[in-house]
Amino acid sequence: LDGLSERCAQYKKDGADFGKWRAVLKITSTTPSQLAIQENANTLARYASICQQNGLVPIVEPEILPDGDHDLQRCQYVTEKVLAAVYKALNDHHVYLEGTLLKPNMVTAGHSCPKKYTAQDVAIATVTTLLRTVPAAVPGICFLSGGQSEEEASVNLNAMN
Repeated sequence: LDGLSERCAQYKKDGADFGKWRAVLKITSTTPSQLAIQENANTLARYASICQQNGLVPIVEPEILPDGDHDLQRCQYVTEKVLAAVYKALNDHHVYLEGTLLKPNMVTAGHSCPKKYTAQDVAIATVTTLLRTVPAAVPGICFLSGGQSEEEASVNLNAMN
């Protein structure tokens, strides 16, 4: 974050309207830790505040990697914890939520999970997670594909619609 304000001011002067910061977390039986969640949430919030101070719309991207063998329920649990922490941190840093975009992962099982889930399962878990954690003031959500093929991501997105 050192020098970010100056860089954002220059990006704005050069014509940029948005900034994006990605915080990556991995699911295992013991991770992400509460400390990792808090630190990443606070970093995202500090970045978002700096962007807004310089006239940029922050795209907030807390990404839970699809690596591993975690099931859908574990991903949903972790994603809810992460998003709740992110929105608490954004509030603590006085970020104007109406001037942000969220770019989260879809709630999916890990690539090595032996159980396969349907697009409807993914849609229900993802939408439930968002309804539980994302304030209504947030004007837009832009999903990342999270290691899914273009077709798989499209099918999952369609199931959410």
